[in-house]
Amino acid sequence: MPASDITAGARYVALGRSFAAGPGIGQRVPGSPRKAGRSAANYAHLIAQRFGLALDDVTYSGATTHDILAARDDGWPAQVDAVTADTRLATITCGGNDLGYVPRLLLSSLPWPVRALPPIRRRADAFADPEATETSLAELAGRLAQIAEQVHRRAPGCRLVFVDYLTLLPPDAATATGALPAEVAAWGRAMARRLSEVTRAAAAGHDGCDFAPAGAASTAHHAWSADPWTRRFHFGLRGGAPYHPNAVGMAAVAALVADILTS
Repeated sequence: MPASDITAGARYVALGRSFAAGPGIGQRVPGSPRKAGRSAANYAHLIAQRFGLALDDVTYSGATTHDILAARDDGWPAQVDAVTADTRLATITCGGNDLGYVPRLLLSSLPWPVRALPPIRRRADAFADPEATETSLAELAGRLAQIAEQVHRRAPGCRLVFVDYLTLLPPDAATATGALPAEVAAWGRAMARRLSEVTRAAAAGHDGCDFAPAGAASTAHHAWSADPWTRRFHFGLRGGAPYHPNAVGMAAVAALVADILTS
């Protein structure tokens, strides 16, 4: 779909998990569920403001690709249900929760007495199981394909942009990552690469889809860099959740998507 068809007033639906929702960044979207962590300064709102689009932001912290396609257990409808025939743009950042990517980083960064507790340790270790990871990656690829198919079935004229995850961890393994053990950081780098590959493939496999390479664009802006676009581990949400984008990162993603829409 040509970018010229996405004109002021066009309907835009934002899908995804907390990396898209932006918990802790600026003000919460008025009337949105607190658990969603939906920020009025997330990249979807910045894109909508730039192009004058009518935004329906249904991002939800903690969401998996299953939550995009089916109703949540707490009663919230499938996110894809927000896509209607008049939708002209949709964006999505999702998949990390399917793989336990950020959850394992968070659990492994807790103070030692906490992360040593058997339930915490078992849950963190389960995310690293190689066989389970391969199964989860295959399932993720299938659900991302389903999302693209569902979006275009509901809105044939919609342009769907799969937005990659911003870089969290230093690309150089020699860079210390504080409370996060080096072996978990290595796992996290590998998981980020696999997640990016699966997301890029989903976009490439369907007409009307684009891929926004936020990971590659932010390699020099990891959480331990001098100019970070993501947060290190910390307690609380102020300024952005731990191992999530900060306001600068959200603005960078919005600019990246805007470049795709206008190129």
